[in-house]
Amino acid sequence: MAYGEEVVAGYENCPTWAPILGFLAAGLCATLANFGAAWGTWKSGLGLCSMGVNHPRGIVKNLVAIIMAGVLGIYGLIVSIIIAGGVSSPDNGANTYSQFMGWAHVCAGLCCGLSCLAAGGTIGLVGEMGVIATGYRAEINHAKNQRPLPGVGQGAGDTGDGEIGGGGGAAPVDEGSTGDENKLFVGMLIMLIFSEALALYGLIVALIVSQRQYKCGSDY
Repeated sequence: MAYGEEVVAGYENCPTWAPILGFLAAGLCATLANFGAAWGTWKSGLGLCSMGVNHPRGIVKNLVAIIMAGVLGIYGLIVSIIIAGGVSSPDNGANTYSQFMGWAHVCAGLCCGLSCLAAGGTIGLVGEMGVIATGYRAEINHAKNQRPLPGVGQGAGDTGDGEIGGGGGAAPVDEGSTGDENKLFVGMLIMLIFSEALALYGLIVALIVSQRQYKCGSDY
């Protein structure tokens, strides 16, 4: 039998309770995926608001965690629609949806839903701490660049008491730390990408499993 080929079986393999599995799978998939998306958005949003108090310039750039968390709900929506569309209606009063398809859809729904839930929690935690750390580091660098340096505002050789000094007293600026908050942002972004990949793996497996077909018909 070729992959994805539809098999027609007798009605004994299609009990009346079998459609419950399909609808339950679709509901669980959407619910778990949305829960993961909400979890990730919640944690990342808290971190973004906390960071925005002292570093409002970085709000737009650090929205990436919230966007990636919202995508998880789309994964669950796609698989739920596929599963719900695979639940066939009764034919002449007899159920045509088999146990095989029901359990396959349960597997697909849980695979996608739980993967999105795990990814949402990871994205939320990484996004919250990463955004706060990035904003905190940016404010430290900003404070270093804005603090007054010794000797600024005085003459090149004026020591302040009428005597001529030997030279300026300005301390050198540490330019090595200027803008290094971008390194934190890149590290956070890589962690978010691999966290999102967890949900993508579950989506791929769910799409493959949900395509298995075994319907009941009058010809056995």
